[in-house]
Amino acid sequence: MATKTDSNQNDAEPEEILEPEILEPELEKEEEPVEEEEVKKLTPLEQLQEDVRLKDEELLKQKDTFLREKAELENFKKRLTKEKEDFVQFANERLLKELVQIEDNLERAMSAPNATLESLKEGVEMIQKQFATFLKNQKVESIEAMGKPFDPNLHEVLNQQESDEHEENTVILEYSKGYTLNGRILRSAKVVISKKLSKEEDAEDS
Repeated sequence: MATKTDSNQNDAEPEEILEPEILEPELEKEEEPVEEEEVKKLTPLEQLQEDVRLKDEELLKQKDTFLREKAELENFKKRLTKEKEDFVQFANERLLKELVQIEDNLERAMSAPNATLESLKEGVEMIQKQFATFLKNQKVESIEAMGKPFDPNLHEVLNQQESDEHEENTVILEYSKGYTLNGRILRSAKVVISKKLSKEEDAEDS
């Protein structure tokens, strides 16, 4: 026999079971396609103008570079000229100092009290040696000419003399010495050279 309590339980309506709500994900909004910016096409005239503009810019750059390099070259030439002038001036100063010393000795020899001919000769010889040393220090050397065959590169002929004691075209007299500077001709020697005897003189000798 069922109790009252059981009867009440049977009569109660079953509880409603709630199902969990499933949320559907929101669909991502489709991005509107960005229209690519249209590249502007130049007309033939505009393209030509653009090319000319670029060429003008390039020419201006090249002109600027040229002017800078030209200025640098001019400055270099000026520096080189100045250095050359300074060198020549310095070299002349050194040479003049040595020549002044020779002049001092010559003046002392000429103004010596009670100077005799012999003492003057000794003074001149001393000055000559000093001057020869000066020339040697400057790489100046004399050219040997006497008794040498004539050489147009070294000798300047002033005259010819007949001689039976020398080979033809031999230097038999030297009017002034020749000199070289560092191996180059500074001054040719002025000389007289020999030539063969004439036939008349040969006949007289025989």
